[in-house]
Amino acid sequence: MAGGSRSVVIAALIANGSIAVLKFFGFLLTGSPSMLSETYHSISDTGNQVFLLIGIRYSERTANRAHPFGYGKAQFFYAFLVSVLLFGIAGWESLKHGYEAIVHPAHGGERADVILAGINFTELVPVDPFWINVVVLLGAILFEIYAFAKARAELNRQIANYGWSGLREAFSKTSDVTTLTAFTEDAIALGGAVIALVGISLARFLDAPIFDAVASVLIGALLMFFAVALAWENKRLILGESLPADVETELRKAISEHDGVVHIDGFRTVFVGPGEVLVTADVSFDGELETGDIDADIDRIEDRLRGLDDRVRIVYIEPEV
Repeated sequence: MAGGSRSVVIAALIANGSIAVLKFFGFLLTGSPSMLSETYHSISDTGNQVFLLIGIRYSERTANRAHPFGYGKAQFFYAFLVSVLLFGIAGWESLKHGYEAIVHPAHGGERADVILAGINFTELVPVDPFWINVVVLLGAILFEIYAFAKARAELNRQIANYGWSGLREAFSKTSDVTTLTAFTEDAIALGGAVIALVGISLARFLDAPIFDAVASVLIGALLMFFAVALAWENKRLILGESLPADVETELRKAISEHDGVVHIDGFRTVFVGPGEVLVTADVSFDGELETGDIDADIDRIEDRLRGLDDRVRIVYIEPEV
């Protein structure tokens, strides 16, 4: 699962890094509020991918005495950090800038001189600044469609693998927060680019800059909503969520049906990382079984549980006679 998640993140990183540069250049040329919001958006998206890659790498560290179950939960932490630091800040800045543009309107879309290292880049682009922004946003939409398709393919693979009914169930049950974050981020980035394109188009053809400013506010609100939603999804895993009830029922059944098992006294599961579950069970065995037989039964039960669900990585069976 980590390999699929990493490819999704790398695809989004390349796309968002390129888009951020193009959007910022478009903003410099035109002063468009929605283009600045989209610049904030793409910068936060790029930083997002960096944090997620750090989380993936950190989570792959070998378990040790201080962290006997490994570092898998690092991905939950870094995804939560993304929601708070990146999307919260980017959303607030976009919202604030859009509000200022509404309260203190300025005519956007005018050509502005962009001078870097003594070179006037505006003179090198002898076209209407509005069409520059249109091309940049259309390019952003194409980039985001590609990244979104990558993330959607990985989610579809998990949906098929675990028998989930669709995206709604996947969002509530997946432990792969990296892919979940990339998928949601790409969907919102796609929506933000469309909103910006509509905003600058209405501002241009209706000669009403207010639409550009309103688009900036909408993009900011969209980012802040995502920050809250992502933080909420990560909270359940950081706190220690168990496997879904139907999966636990299947695992319990596999234990209770094993020869020599009399009763299951206790059963718990918890995610210790993306796609990594710890299972513990207190099991009463037939009192006539030999100690060696019980040990062999425990080994078979552990293998059986891992075979039923590939997320089961660590199993502890406590025998009760």
